[in-house]
Amino acid sequence: QVHLVESGGGLVQAGGSLRLSCAASGRTFSPFVMGWFRQAPGKEREFVATIWWSGGSTRYADSVKGRFTISRVNAMNTVYLQMNSLKPEDTAVYYCAAKFRSRYGEDWYQQTAMYDYWGQGTQVTVSS
Repeated sequence: QVHLVESGGGLVQAGGSLRLSCAASGRTFSPFVMGWFRQAPGKEREFVATIWWSGGSTRYADSVKGRFTISRVNAMNTVYLQMNSLKPEDTAVYYCAAKFRSRYGEDWYQQTAMYDYWGQGTQVTVSS
């Protein structure tokens, strides 16, 4: 079993920055990828960013490209999401997720069903 805990959310003005963290514990932690998703009120959970645990390749949603950066520290079993130039439309609960089985092909990492474990989420609110 894997336990994921997000932190770092909060209230920030538009144009500001936040850094989210996701710490993993439990089984020997060597996922295939780690992802960040978000869910705004009344909307479906959507893909934000993902990072391959081995190698560090990254992918981003178009809406955050150039503003958000995903990174990881393997030795600490932790993944980060640095969010800059925040906009009111970034307001959501942010979730980290882990996938352990390898997968190849196009865009599968954007699908919530592909991930095995989820954190409880952390609220990010961006005021205008």
